[in-house]
Amino acid sequence: MMFPIRCFSCGAPIADKWEKFVEAVEGGEEAGKALDRLGITRYCCRRMFLSHVEYFDEVVQFETWFGKGR
Repeated sequence: MMFPIRCFSCGAPIADKWEKFVEAVEGGEEAGKALDRLGITRYCCRRMFLSHVEYFDEVVQFETWFGKGR
């Protein structure tokens, strides 16, 4: 779904770094090095970035089936 605002374990704010992380990884930088550069050092926060899967576009398609007055 959408990237969380805070880490589920420690509560640190992480959402402000998501777009920079995606740009770096799509630009060819290794994920671990991008996280280091962004200052994400805790294991719990790093797993939030590494394990996130963006499903938002797929889920929005079902709005016409289940939403809007049904």
